[in-house]
Amino acid sequence: MEGVLGAAPHGCPIQAWFVSPRPGARRALRRHPTVCNRENSLRSKRSSPSDGETQIPSIPPLGGTGTLEAAAPSPPPLSALRRFAKVLGPGLITGASDDDPSGISTYAIAGASFGYGTLWMALVTLPMMSAVQYMCAKIGMVSGRGLAGVLKTHYPGKLLYLAVFGLVVANSINAGADIGAIAAGINLLVSVPVWTLIVPIALLIVALQWWGSYQLIANLFKWLTIALFAYVISGFLCRPDPIAVLRGTLIPSFPLKRNFLMLAVGILGTTISPYMFFWQSNQEVEEEIAAGRRALAQRRGATRAELKYAAIDVNLGMLMSNMVMYFIILSTAATLFRAGKTDIQSAADAAQALRPFAGRAAEAFLAVGLIGTGFLAVPILTGSSAYAVAETLGWKYGLDKRPKGARKFYWLILGSTLAGMLINFGGINPIKALFLTAVINGFLAPPLLLLIMKVANDRRVMGSRVNGPLLNVAGWATAAVMTAAAVGLVLSWL
Repeated sequence: MEGVLGAAPHGCPIQAWFVSPRPGARRALRRHPTVCNRENSLRSKRSSPSDGETQIPSIPPLGGTGTLEAAAPSPPPLSALRRFAKVLGPGLITGASDDDPSGISTYAIAGASFGYGTLWMALVTLPMMSAVQYMCAKIGMVSGRGLAGVLKTHYPGKLLYLAVFGLVVANSINAGADIGAIAAGINLLVSVPVWTLIVPIALLIVALQWWGSYQLIANLFKWLTIALFAYVISGFLCRPDPIAVLRGTLIPSFPLKRNFLMLAVGILGTTISPYMFFWQSNQEVEEEIAAGRRALAQRRGATRAELKYAAIDVNLGMLMSNMVMYFIILSTAATLFRAGKTDIQSAADAAQALRPFAGRAAEAFLAVGLIGTGFLAVPILTGSSAYAVAETLGWKYGLDKRPKGARKFYWLILGSTLAGMLINFGGINPIKALFLTAVINGFLAPPLLLLIMKVANDRRVMGSRVNGPLLNVAGWATAAVMTAAAVGLVLSWL
């Protein structure tokens, strides 16, 4: 698949118009002019400053990776570990945020309600989400714009406005439900009423975004998500039936019942979420901007090595995300479903699946996971909405800017966070709210996937980096599956 190889098979490997390697890579390649003579000759036509021009400074990306620097040899040669560390970036963070409280709740409900019968979805959705996220990353890297900016420039405005409106609504609801989940996680650790924690949590997240940065939030809380791997250990310790596990993993079962169709739409919606599409493409652009490539012409284009290492980053992030998904379903199936506890009503219920591993500390492990993933996900949800709206309306935007330099962008982040926060005072069960947001995302994703496939195959945008056949098969199959699940659920309501 192209997602593994990282380059489309069409046309010349590097076209003059599409040569725009990242600064770190350009620095490495200057040290080693023999790496690729043709790419260097083309690069010199674009990167060599003409009269009156300033050379773009080669500084490390703020929150990302030196993907081409990892690809090119450098003295001394990079160790395998250092090269691996350079690769990890937006894809890994996006994958971690995909296991947000909404995802945790949805997977726990799947295992408790249908036992091992939904394990196969973890395998099926892995290539689907990897293909989609890689396309989004490629769009950002090659076009130099976020997804909304590309849609605005090349396609009818009505399509974009409808997509962005749906995204903002879904993301605000999702962010509100995740804020409620963070509060529920804290409640598992400290006996404080959940409703008293909602406002302070929302204000803390906004403050970190306004006066700090998303990178600060990621550095603070990404390690807390490791607590979710307790589900992996618990999955082995809870003594699942190996034959039933193999059957549920390798033999798909899809009963045409309303509750299963809703769960399927929810699983698809929380694993292949619309906010991830916009966030992935914009974070690739943010990396370029943070490295000094502020003009659109400087950001356009991506080399084979960039795409290859971006694909590795994305695939690793999605693999980790789906591994956690698989073991959450397995653990809840082997504990809650087996014990007849098929209706999860609270975070404490979901924590019971961790008891084979953590014993009395089960609630603490789940609490840390909810808090960590929640703090990672809420800024991504509100930030992706702000990116989409700002690009659509032509506002100044970017987490690399201070609030004074992008007031409307940051006010939108504040508004989206506070609007979501208010949902928690409507008397909705937090677990049910998290699941419903996954279902909403399942309905919003199919039309966006159709737009992504159109962009990824548009030579006006992608040049020689349009999708190859295998990536197209994966992309169209994903759109078809998600559309069929959503339509099937609607028909079940009639």
